Amino acid sequence: MLLASSLAGAMEIQVPDDPVVALFGQDATLRCAFSPGANFSLADLSLIWQLTDTKRLVHKFAEGRDQLANQGRGYANRTTLFYDQLPRGNVSLLLRRVQIADEGSFTCFVRVRDYSSAAVALQVAALYSKPNLSLEPNKNLKPGDPVAVTCHAFSGYPEATVLWRDSRGHNLTENVTTSQVANEEGLFDVRSVLRVALEPQSTYNCLVKNPLLGQEAHTSVTITGQHLVFPAVALWVSVGLAVCVLVLLGALAYVCQKKIRQSCKEEKENAGIEEQEDGEGPKTALQPLKNVEIKEDIREEID
Repeated sequence: MLLASSLAGAMEIQVPDDPVVALFGQDATLRCAFSPGANFSLADLSLIWQLTDTKRLVHKFAEGRDQLANQGRGYANRTTLFYDQLPRGNVSLLLRRVQIADEGSFTCFVRVRDYSSAAVALQVAALYSKPNLSLEPNKNLKPGDPVAVTCHAFSGYPEATVLWRDSRGHNLTENVTTSQVANEEGLFDVRSVLRVALEPQSTYNCLVKNPLLGQEAHTSVTITGQHLVFPAVALWVSVGLAVCVLVLLGALAYVCQKKIRQSCKEEKENAGIEEQEDGEGPKTALQPLKNVEIKEDIREEID
């Protein structure tokens, strides 16, 4: 705790030495306390919380009750005190549903009989979403093609630190472009693009760091052979070659079959000629000759 005292040195109030870190959308407590005297009465307490830079009223308590007529519009229904602890000198402020616009310095003014003040710093933080990766282009790719690996993370605060690493853990610092744009709530959407030459079996890891919360959100993508889509032209060429091969195989089979049939026919014809030369041909071819010889023998006997 940091002790802060009035210029007169009559009263000391206590506030945190370090900034208060509050999560976006959650409640935050801005601590401020003093040591009340023995005869302290809430009717004697005057408490004011205001923005240090603009003096804009955040919350006021005086004469034993809240005085919020001049409260800043952005803080209406968002502030309250720990009323049961006021008699013990706890004048901390509870700020509900913290917004990015709340970030800054708040001053706690306390007056009982003496007067003192001290400032409390508020820092707002929001966790980033888990990053997601996309590949562009994501089709008709072949090794060596230039590709852009994009890492997206959303709704974080403050601005993130983005690191790219390969499968061996080496930091990839070249050809990286990172942009961070605040949305309507003031939270940052991060977009980081890594440009590389496509290599199968390569892993790229995107790490998004929230420096205030120490958050490290990461994701990775591995480009394998399955991610490489065969080019359409090459596909048609391959199909054409396959058809040509099938046609050639069919033609070759037809020619071979025709040659085999012709060879079998020639073998049969040659076999028939050899039988005739050996005298073992068909008997029907020799039968007429025997008839002629018999007729001639009969004629000789008659004569």
